[in-house]
Amino acid sequence: MNNELTLSSVCVESFRKAINGKETALYILKNRTGSELTVTNYGAKIVSLTVPDRTGKWTDVVTGHDSIDDYLTSEEPYFGAICGRYANRIANARFTLDGTMYKLAANNGPNSLHGGITGFNAVVWEVKRVDDRSIELTYLSIDGEEGFPGTLATTVTYTLTDDDEVIIDYHATTDKPTVLNLTNHSYFNLSGAGDPSVGNHQLILNADYYLPTDETSIPLGPPEKVEGTPMDFRTAHEVGERINADFKPLVIGRGYDHTFIINKKEAGEWAFAARCSSPKTGIVMDVFTTEPGVQLYTGNWMTGNLTGKSGRRYPRQSALCFETQHFPDSPNRPDYPGVVLRPGEAFESRTAYKFSIE
Repeated sequence: MNNELTLSSVCVESFRKAINGKETALYILKNRTGSELTVTNYGAKIVSLTVPDRTGKWTDVVTGHDSIDDYLTSEEPYFGAICGRYANRIANARFTLDGTMYKLAANNGPNSLHGGITGFNAVVWEVKRVDDRSIELTYLSIDGEEGFPGTLATTVTYTLTDDDEVIIDYHATTDKPTVLNLTNHSYFNLSGAGDPSVGNHQLILNADYYLPTDETSIPLGPPEKVEGTPMDFRTAHEVGERINADFKPLVIGRGYDHTFIINKKEAGEWAFAARCSSPKTGIVMDVFTTEPGVQLYTGNWMTGNLTGKSGRRYPRQSALCFETQHFPDSPNRPDYPGVVLRPGEAFESRTAYKFSIE
């Protein structure tokens, strides 16, 4: 038996399992400074991300579980996962493409969320290549899976650089026209996973506009300016400073759960999206992406009921997500950046989370 432990004290052996005839495992990436990223091929999930704080103490900054069995039964199925085929929501679980209507599973009220009942977060990916600093995972989604058209071949590559940067590269092709929106759904707490709140985290978002939503979290109307609202993070604010304000979008979402439109000169530009830091640890995370938006989610539906890594619990708003992606419900919104992928085209996207100390 392999009793090897990760830097975050997760046992490698506890991730070995056969699911639908496919083997799962835990893979460890390390850089020259000793920082560590661990990934399981179940859902292509980031299980732990351990970086030094201002005193040099190793700190795991993402929520997760100690075993594959816990992931299979978790009330938070998206911890660290790749979400697809369509990350975020599609209104009324349907869309029309080239004159044909496609019906999806309604797994979030009336809407489809993160790819449906069995999205990319809940399948076993093939590991095509792994070395000390990177891992390449692939998944072939067959035509009609979860209601989406086309057989889609997706590759996700995680790289841990010597500059304490986690780079996620996405690539996908299809044999029929389809819609696609991919993201990573890591839940971050820069004070350390299991710290009870991210309310004291300082946050900057490079966004002049956000998308207000209806009661089911579907965008409504045009983008609105953040100026003069609790959505304005163009200069640093504590995450918890205005999270309980009497402001309709925050009341509906029970906190932040909104797409912010990243300020860019042109579509697909590599751009700064966000900066987040913990006063407790001094850990800073900068987010960069080619995607047009970032969904800020402050763990508003976390309950603290589940047991996470090292026996820690994750109460409400004890983590936050920066889901770089296209906009929710884009297949039904021709005014949004396009999400249609056609044969002969390749979907390419990159996001980076860079860690430092202040």
